[in-house]
Amino acid sequence: MTRATRDETTGATGAYGSGTPGPGGGPPDGITVTTRGLPRWLDPVAEAARTVRPRQLSRFLPPEDGAGRQSAVLILFGEGARGPELLLMERAGTLRSHAGQPSFPGGALDPEDGDPAGTGPLRAALREAEEETGLDPTGVQLFGVLPRLYIPVSEFVVTPVLGWWREPSPVQAVDPAETARVFTVPVADLTNPEHRALAVHPSGHQGPAFLVESALVWGFTAGVIDKILHYAGWEEPWDRSRQVTIDWRA
Repeated sequence: MTRATRDETTGATGAYGSGTPGPGGGPPDGITVTTRGLPRWLDPVAEAARTVRPRQLSRFLPPEDGAGRQSAVLILFGEGARGPELLLMERAGTLRSHAGQPSFPGGALDPEDGDPAGTGPLRAALREAEEETGLDPTGVQLFGVLPRLYIPVSEFVVTPVLGWWREPSPVQAVDPAETARVFTVPVADLTNPEHRALAVHPSGHQGPAFLVESALVWGFTAGVIDKILHYAGWEEPWDRSRQVTIDWRA
């Protein structure tokens, strides 16, 4: 993975105006989605965002009747001491649902985020990431949007928003009642076959999992990471017979 940057601008989902900070230093008033200045190692991810089809990511797609609660997650890539990395958070163990489960920052759209079919998911992804991790959204460059996916158990329609942490800022668990910790995972650890397994839930669900940073990443988050690694050409062969059992309460 080279560290060079690119100068081209591409219309990942269209033009969203300028990236000036919003009121109170929150998500920008004008949302820009661009690959300009993106490090070269992110080119395969940006290309996947432009070309991947919904069915290539998941068999669970948004209901055709428009049902489901609109939400968004921020898939934020940065560059740390060990090279490219991904920002994740771990939900508090006291929560009623998905307790202790690692995830991307994100959540449901609020009315002030705007049109769910327009820039609403972009604003929501940045706003939720700021509320949950304390990151400065003005240092995040959005460079792509993946097709909307569906989580049947929670009835969330999720828009995965891709970001480059152009200007890193301190992060932490803003509300310990909701978030146990915020951490980054080197991409090298996510691609390492030794850190990969098949998660098996008592309900019968099976899916990819990652054992990284003292955490078991599984479910929706692991599924999206798995597809990004695959379509970006970063995936390494791993032992799919290696299984980890998920607690029935998860």
